[in-house]
Amino acid sequence: MAIRRIGQILVDLGFISEQQLELLLEEQQQHKGELLGQIAIRMGFINDDQLAQALAEQFSLPVVQLNDVVVPPEVLNRITEPMAQLYKIVPVAFQDNTLTIAMCEPQKLSVIDELRSFLGYDIRPVVTTERQIDRALERYYSGAESVEKIIEDLEQDAELNKAAASLQGEGVVDLASVEALAESAPVRKLLNMVLLMAIKDHASDLHFEPFENEFRIRIRADGVLYELVPPPRHLAFAITTRIKVMANLDIAERRLPQDGRIRLSVGGHPVDLRVSVLPTMFGESCVLRVLDRSVVALDLNNVGMNATTLAQFRDVIHKPHGIVLVTGPTGSGKTTTLYGALNELNSAEDKIITTEDPVEYSIDGLVQIPIDAEIGNTFANCLRAILRHDPDIILVGEIRDLETAEIAVQAALTGHLVFSTLHTNDAPSSIARLRDMGVQPFLITATVESILAQRLVRKICPNCREATVPSTEALADLEMTPEDVIDKTFYRGRGCTACNNTGFKGRMGLFEFMPITDEIRELIHQGASTEVLRDAAMRAGMRTLRQDGLEKVYQGLTTIEEVVRETTIEA
Repeated sequence: MAIRRIGQILVDLGFISEQQLELLLEEQQQHKGELLGQIAIRMGFINDDQLAQALAEQFSLPVVQLNDVVVPPEVLNRITEPMAQLYKIVPVAFQDNTLTIAMCEPQKLSVIDELRSFLGYDIRPVVTTERQIDRALERYYSGAESVEKIIEDLEQDAELNKAAASLQGEGVVDLASVEALAESAPVRKLLNMVLLMAIKDHASDLHFEPFENEFRIRIRADGVLYELVPPPRHLAFAITTRIKVMANLDIAERRLPQDGRIRLSVGGHPVDLRVSVLPTMFGESCVLRVLDRSVVALDLNNVGMNATTLAQFRDVIHKPHGIVLVTGPTGSGKTTTLYGALNELNSAEDKIITTEDPVEYSIDGLVQIPIDAEIGNTFANCLRAILRHDPDIILVGEIRDLETAEIAVQAALTGHLVFSTLHTNDAPSSIARLRDMGVQPFLITATVESILAQRLVRKICPNCREATVPSTEALADLEMTPEDVIDKTFYRGRGCTACNNTGFKGRMGLFEFMPITDEIRELIHQGASTEVLRDAAMRAGMRTLRQDGLEKVYQGLTTIEEVVRETTIEA
């Protein structure tokens, strides 16, 4: 049965007139994306109680007055504080494995499915107003349930601890008991809390690590690992089993590495978790890589390039053919920069094909191919096939060997624009890396258009940023003295709740852009050393990673320590 439109329901209930509905529809045209009910409240045509009544009518749901309801603690404990805040829901009742939740946006049907998947209960929604949801969240969750509180409850759960202890050891394990323990509400609750916290904090990785006397959980956010309060050691097996169940891995196999993937939908947007399980001396270690496309800046304007570098890079990526290389260690943001470039070039006129190991984010309009070396689908084999697929622009995830490099060169020579990455310390040393692979110098000079080296540094938290005086030791790391920076102002993050008292919030790129000029082409042809190439590039206007970092320090965006950690003094 088709769902009636909210505007017509408001008219049928007598809350607005037909003329007011026409005005609302016109206003909605001007503010695309804003919900009609919210526009009606903003324009003063209805109040939030009337909107709740109309939404309840639209989805055939009951209305609840949360202000008049007292929620028992055992019901509140079914939903963690991060989940309640993220989804804007309040649990109201629990009976026969069915959780009744109050929500102000029943049109978000995906929320019901997500909660069912997270919690393992049947979900029964009821409708209330946004104001009542906000009051209830403040009233019931102002104590901000934490991982520490959940772990404390786990330690005091005698029944759970007895079941977990019975499964310890290397003997024969009853798989039914293992799965029941992994599906138990306390274990689910802890894992849900950690996952939601990691996604909310834009973490990149989650580590679950068993040791002889403890089980550690660590979160990598902004490139740095932070440890959470460790859960009881004997629950390690249950937690790792729960992760394996979610990733559809073999829970009976505890001696071999396993890889899998968990697909979640959190707050309406998809999140992929790549799961890697390794057997260790004291149990299985799990690492979850968080791939949340909603936090990836697929826009070159947002990666941190200064105006000059950005203009130079844009000129190169709009060339009709050639090779554009981005270099740096693992986790330096190379993929994000390349996605930003492809996103900018993505149009109906060009065929763009990518081959990646693995494909981290899907982008509409791009043909993306995952590498699988186990079945022979290597970068080189895939690249050969791509060239028969009539592409205009190609992304090769990484040039790892001579075979891949030669095909990329041939692709550039035959009129294709090729993007790829290398693992080198800076831009000039990429030429030596290609030569070491066996690529002939005349082919490098004929195809490579530019090389962009990059690193990621943490940004100072804007909420607690304050001026500071750098120590003599910190300046010495930059080969500077206090006299060299007498007219400069430096900043640091004092630490606040917004940045988890780290003083940093988010990351940005440091960039070293090396255009391949005629002089540099001649030097490459002559077999010049990396140092000679670096000097020529700097004469052509290249700013080194260290110089770019210092400029961002002077702008108050990052700290000396971050720049020193990620860059080196140029020879």
